[in-house]
Amino acid sequence: VQLQASGGGLVQPGRSLSLSCAASGSIFGMNAWGWYRQVPGKQREMVAQITNSGTEYADFVQGRFTFSRDSAKNTLYLQMNSLKPEDTGVYYCYAYRWRKGTYWGQGTQVTVSS
Repeated sequence: VQLQASGGGLVQPGRSLSLSCAASGSIFGMNAWGWYRQVPGKQREMVAQITNSGTEYADFVQGRFTFSRDSAKNTLYLQMNSLKPEDTGVYYCYAYRWRKGTYWGQGTQVTVSS
């Protein structure tokens, strides 16, 4: 399984950014898909994910981000609006398969700064 994240960059506070994650390989039957991030000085944390229970978002998202998955294109998306400086970090996409573990993308840097 390979996950290729893209779309990061430098953006001003209050602006938007859209991340993509292209999945390839043996991706059939995954139990969860999503995005984590690692901000400076903190552990990696969940941003948004889709599991068998549905879609969930971290509390800090506060309605600003939208996570979607296009099964036909094998691509995950994270639309991020109203970005804040504290959203700065490396964003990782992932896929999880029960009994096999978690597959991670390489990460894409998001920097929110004026």
